[in-house]
Amino acid sequence: MKTPEKQAARAATLADPRWAAVQARDAHADGSFFYSVRSTGVYCRPSCAARAARPENVAFHATAAEAERAGFRPCRRCRPDQPSLAQQQAAMVTAACRLIEQAETVPTLEQLAQPSGLSPFHFHRVFKAVAGVTPKQYATAHRNRRVRSGLERSHTVTEAIFDAGYNASSRFYETANEVLGMTPSRYRAGGADSEIRFAIGACSLGAILVAQSARGVCAILLGDDPDALARELQDRFPRARLIGGDRDYERLVAQVVGFVEAPALGLDLPLDVRGTAFQQRVWQALREIPVGSMASYSEIARRIGAPKAARAVAQACAGNMLAVAIPCHRVVRNDGDLSGYRWGVPRKRALLEREAQA
Repeated sequence: MKTPEKQAARAATLADPRWAAVQARDAHADGSFFYSVRSTGVYCRPSCAARAARPENVAFHATAAEAERAGFRPCRRCRPDQPSLAQQQAAMVTAACRLIEQAETVPTLEQLAQPSGLSPFHFHRVFKAVAGVTPKQYATAHRNRRVRSGLERSHTVTEAIFDAGYNASSRFYETANEVLGMTPSRYRAGGADSEIRFAIGACSLGAILVAQSARGVCAILLGDDPDALARELQDRFPRARLIGGDRDYERLVAQVVGFVEAPALGLDLPLDVRGTAFQQRVWQALREIPVGSMASYSEIARRIGAPKAARAVAQACAGNMLAVAIPCHRVVRNDGDLSGYRWGVPRKRALLEREAQA
């Protein structure tokens, strides 16, 4: 029969939310706390695979040092005094990213995997899980960033392309429109000679700006200040010709406003979606969330095959320029909290409420 002290200790452990993480061996909780076991004298990570301890023998500690000061030694199985597997993998991927960024030509998968001691196949899988993209996709994105930067300072377009690591300009031109949203020469001129039509209207969520390039709708912005929305569009295309929409164009704006007010109507318009390979995957996953449904950042990360990239998913949501059309408002935290939203949490709540009634 348990003593009153043990019964009290058991009740305290069972009431502590950290106990659920220990029972689930939740690797996501590693580093946020540690737990010790009186009967064995060791302390562990939440994810430790050792046999489950009795709740009355468990105590929680904020840090490994705190557990050791209490007289416990590190578990030999989960080694809580060493960097966690997630930390080790993050450091490994970070080192590989730096290698890609510093190399004149893209390293092979074997070269990237060699410092880690992993096989190329295992390294590829870990890299994608941590970074959210494959090494090849990361290298392509980095090379494209170098092109964008080089186009702003190089004497010629060709010079920028070769400085970024492309072996042939033809390879870059094959994807230039997707990478830049326009030809390299136009991008180098800050969008000069490209036309973007836009109009600012009003909806129940405040001011709304709808902009369209030759490829499709490239921005749907929400806010309180119409002038601020126009400045945001201008900052995105500093030298593009921004043309105020005529009556025909304002019908398009009305269509977008109608979609905001009644999401069940759908929005059948061509979109000019520009972003990195990872952002494109996230945004496509968002467009597959049904009206009236929600998903967590972690769920989206799993859907795109990058279960450890929930934070990167959140950043991709924040970079979305197409409010409602790419429904980042349908993504919430694991606990259901609405969290942040580029256009304000009250607008996010309003959109979800009207979608729930659709």
